[in-house]
Amino acid sequence: MVDWNLAVATATRLVRPGPEVSRDEARAVVAELRRHAKASEEHVRGFTRLGTEEGHDTPVLVVDRPGWIRANVAGFREILRPLLDKMQERRGTSPGGAVMGAVGGKVTGVELGMLLSFLASRVLGQYETFAPATGDLPSGGSSDAPGGGRLLLVAPNIVHVERELDVDPHDFRLWVCLHEETHRTQFTAVPWLRDHLEGEIQSFLQETDVDPMTVLERVREAAQTLAGGRPEAEEDDGGRSLVEIVQTPAQREILSRLTAVMSLLEGHADYVMDGVGPSVVPTVGEIREKFQQRRAKGASRLDLALRKLLGLDAKLRQYRDGERFVRAVVDEVGMDGFNRVWTSPNTLPTKSEIAKPADWVARVHRRAE
Repeated sequence: MVDWNLAVATATRLVRPGPEVSRDEARAVVAELRRHAKASEEHVRGFTRLGTEEGHDTPVLVVDRPGWIRANVAGFREILRPLLDKMQERRGTSPGGAVMGAVGGKVTGVELGMLLSFLASRVLGQYETFAPATGDLPSGGSSDAPGGGRLLLVAPNIVHVERELDVDPHDFRLWVCLHEETHRTQFTAVPWLRDHLEGEIQSFLQETDVDPMTVLERVREAAQTLAGGRPEAEEDDGGRSLVEIVQTPAQREILSRLTAVMSLLEGHADYVMDGVGPSVVPTVGEIREKFQQRRAKGASRLDLALRKLLGLDAKLRQYRDGERFVRAVVDEVGMDGFNRVWTSPNTLPTKSEIAKPADWVARVHRRAE
């Protein structure tokens, strides 16, 4: 169904080259990022009061753009395996299914490669939640980490942005590591979180229509909706992406829960980064201001169109809304009170509670008393 090798080859061929650095400079950047990642563990865990449970630590890897691509293809294969097996089985019983599968797999591989080439030059870091529990790493090693998670820091992208913003490179690298280490701490300190997210994603995929004609009809409906939409009303209407429009009602319910969780995780990381930053990153104020301006400004019209299509605008809203939720809850009940959010899936905020933190405080703290 997907030619994964072709996806990697396509993305690697199309991805833009990173900034020019000498071999010695590259080694120095990698070494510094590793030091900052290690130092960030203590900073983040002290501030959040979240400790890693024994046996749940995960690797930290500094990668280049092709390494990020290979890692994400491995993650896609892992999380999509049940759906693709289901589609493969269904297609195998139809006339000409094998030929259609071979051709379709190459087309999908190229499309996925094009998407990854776009993203590979933009991601600064990523906690790869659904990495294979055992398998090849982008650096050429292997991972036997519990749960398969690993933290990736994309060195060329970090260097590119620090130069673009004209900020202190050492401070910026630590600032980025603080954000990404928070994600790593979230998943290592709360072991049930990964299984919960995987369960939600698998439920989402189970609802996917595997009939190609049905999917095609949904895409046509989505295209008509986008073509007839009012651009000036996108913000009021929520600005649904093409990915959201082609979903079933059941998938939209699951997506609502996933959106709330991702808003929590991203907002928490931003809150922690800002909370720790002033004590360990001397120029954090300048970095934060310039980075926010960069987020708001965006890039080319093509970038903006792709972000809209892929739902990446929603991710930017998650940072903003999630950080507001975390800040409001911590102000109301303190860090220990906020940390009740990690007790179980039932204490995670709903999408409506992300917008109204007082409702989450009332629900969770009233029930606990």
